[in-house]
Amino acid sequence: MGKIRQPQQVKLFASIIFHDDVDLQDVLSRLCAAIGPIEEQTEPAVFTHTSYYDKEMGEGLRRFFVLFAPLFDRAVLPDIKRATNGIEELSAGGGNRIVNIDSGYIALEHVILATTKGYAHRVYLGKGIHADLTLMFNSGSYRALQWTYPDYAEPQTTALFNRWRELCRQSLRNIGRTGAHV
Repeated sequence: MGKIRQPQQVKLFASIIFHDDVDLQDVLSRLCAAIGPIEEQTEPAVFTHTSYYDKEMGEGLRRFFVLFAPLFDRAVLPDIKRATNGIEELSAGGGNRIVNIDSGYIALEHVILATTKGYAHRVYLGKGIHADLTLMFNSGSYRALQWTYPDYAEPQTTALFNRWRELCRQSLRNIGRTGAHV
C-alpha cells in the first residue's frame, strides 16, 4: 500500500484574452483580490490562434499571461476557476464577454488548465471543473501533448512556462528552508 502524501504546492497563473473594451485594471484588481499578488505578467500580444472567441468577443483580441506570487494547494483550482468565471461575467455587464480568463497551475511535473468542459483527457475535479493536462515536464522542458492547444505548444509559451517553473521551484525551496510544511 502506498503512503498518502500531500503533493507539492503550485503556482497559479491566468491567460487573459481581452477586447479593447475591457477595463484591464479592474480585471487585474479583481484577480488579485481573488488569488493574490501578481509576481510577473507578460506584455499583451495580438491573439490570432483561433477565431473561437470572435463571435462573442469580437475581432482584434489580445492576450497576456499573469503568474501569481503565492504558492497554493492544488485543490483550490476549482474555486479559482469559478472565481475567474465570475470576473468574466462581471466584466461582461450582462452582455457578451469582453474578457476570457483561463486559470491553471504550474507544477514541477506539469501545467494544468482548469476548464468547465469535460473530455477524455480531462479529469473531473469537482464543483463543475475539470483539469486539462496541457504540458508535461520531460527531458528538461515542458512538452506539448497531442491535445495541447496550439498556442500553449508554441516555443515562446513553453519557454515562459519553463521559466515560471523555475520560479515555482525556487519558491518551494524557500519554503523548505524556513521549515514550513510543503
